[in-house]
Amino acid sequence: MTKQAFVALVTCFNEDETVNYQATRAQVRRQVEAGNNIMCAGTNGDFSALTFEEKVRLTEEVVDEVGGRVRVIVNAGMPATFETLKLAREFDRIGVTGIAVITPFFIACTQDGLIRHFSTVADAVTTPVYLYDIPARTQNHIEPETARTLAGHGNIAGIKDSGGARETLEAYLQVAKEVDGFEVYSGPDHLVLWALQNGAAGCISGLGNAMPQVLADLLKAYNVGDIAQAEKQQATFAAFRTDLYALGFAPAMVKRALYLQDSSVGASRQPALLPNAEQDEKIAGILRRYGLL
Repeated sequence: MTKQAFVALVTCFNEDETVNYQATRAQVRRQVEAGNNIMCAGTNGDFSALTFEEKVRLTEEVVDEVGGRVRVIVNAGMPATFETLKLAREFDRIGVTGIAVITPFFIACTQDGLIRHFSTVADAVTTPVYLYDIPARTQNHIEPETARTLAGHGNIAGIKDSGGARETLEAYLQVAKEVDGFEVYSGPDHLVLWALQNGAAGCISGLGNAMPQVLADLLKAYNVGDIAQAEKQQATFAAFRTDLYALGFAPAMVKRALYLQDSSVGASRQPALLPNAEQDEKIAGILRRYGLL
């Protein structure tokens, strides 16, 4: 099976913090031209700062811009099943490739509660649903046995693992080996090649916003069996990740690195970190070192 790279696309904003849909479309074109698929309204897309109506329009704009050239996954996850369901039905109507559902945040959930939450959404749409685990941000974690239970649902197609722990990723990959049709997408950018070599269907990367071609080339090399080239691209990707993320909160650093390449993406909505001249110079130095500026 051909492995797939998705970029967890940034959402672009104007100076007044309204969504800049035209600039977002430009970022879609940039990723499509590199050869990457799109995930929108995810962690790197400031999804928690977007309104219901903005998420719906954002998805419509992205799907229209893609025009069927690549796959589009959109995150519908919200704290309550009720709103998640409403969003998922809208995305189902729009016609995306997949609907990701991040674990509820703020509301502490039992594993049974997570099973009810994800199953309710998957029951209500025809678009394949992907579980989305990122416990550091949501404080809720999909245990591997819970993933195994949900993998038996006819409309739950896989999971995005953004936990960062190789042991958890291994456990999810074991579920994929045992349950036909259940796919695992790796979130940690330093584990892309390892995940591919161990059965992942692909990756969903935030860092790919700032370094799209290296990500695309990593997947291309792997898919044609050029492991030496894939290892070279992974080493570059991982080193860039280490250097950039040493400066602060990962999504904020990705957005700022992209801003310094193309200011039309704008800043994130407040209360995200404000731009800092000293930090910007450090980021610019990293971008120059990797030939991105």
